[in-house]
Amino acid sequence: MIFGRLLTAMITPFDTEGKVNYQEAKRIAEYLMENGNDGLVLIGTTGESPTLALNEKLKLVEEVMAGLKGRGKVIVGVGGNNTEETIRTIKEFENKGIDGIMVVTPYYNKPTQKGLYLHFEKIAQSTTLPIMLYNVPSRTGCNLLPGTIKELAKIKNIVAIKEASGDLNQVSEIIRLCGENIQVLSGDDSLTLPMLSVGAIGVVSVASHIVGKEIKEMIESFSKGDVKKATAIHLKLMPIFKNLFVESNPIPVKLAMNLIGFNAGQCRLPLCSPNDSTVELIKKTLEELKQE
Repeated sequence: MIFGRLLTAMITPFDTEGKVNYQEAKRIAEYLMENGNDGLVLIGTTGESPTLALNEKLKLVEEVMAGLKGRGKVIVGVGGNNTEETIRTIKEFENKGIDGIMVVTPYYNKPTQKGLYLHFEKIAQSTTLPIMLYNVPSRTGCNLLPGTIKELAKIKNIVAIKEASGDLNQVSEIIRLCGENIQVLSGDDSLTLPMLSVGAIGVVSVASHIVGKEIKEMIESFSKGDVKKATAIHLKLMPIFKNLFVESNPIPVKLAMNLIGFNAGQCRLPLCSPNDSTVELIKKTLEELKQE
């Protein structure tokens, strides 16, 4: 495994003034590494990357890595819809000792498949860091197709993909075309087990903030051939997989982290505090998990 089987797309905690709470970020990172994670993805979508300034991102990575002291992999989300700007951002992180970068497909400007290939090719040529591609059409408005991924997988430092198209046929085709040239991780908690069944190796998870040990057990059970146990865990966790996305991520997971004793704070605008119905649903979901 290049990065591991279970990675958490970590939230970025804020204090009561809306500033990054670096001490709490270190505490959360340590908690995650103690609860089944092989590594962390910092400043991805769940980490509210669109509303973080570069200096905040750099300090967050420095503080978390200082706290972890080499425990687990640290991957940094650096993607954008401006190729040259993305490359400049990567350069800022190259001397931080990180284990890799996660690069999302460009959003809003709707590149063609050729444009996507050229974008990722140029980024890969600009750095020696291992790269995890991130395909999430529901957020970006463009879908990185299996044929394009097959060509990108031939580039030496493109080693993994967080695949969140929600399409198992597409996942199967990626794995059929790429074989062992790229490691596929689910970008959807609820599809982790189905994707493992067609050759994915793990997940970049949101629910692992709350149920990391259980997700790790599910993945390990499947890899050992105990499909019945893996399925039972999957079905048990389906309510939290689903309910953490009743509002835009990371609104519900930050609420859940606040409820279990962390100072996650609120999201930055344009994301806002959760609806009352969401608060009640997450409280109920956490209580039901305790009872099982």
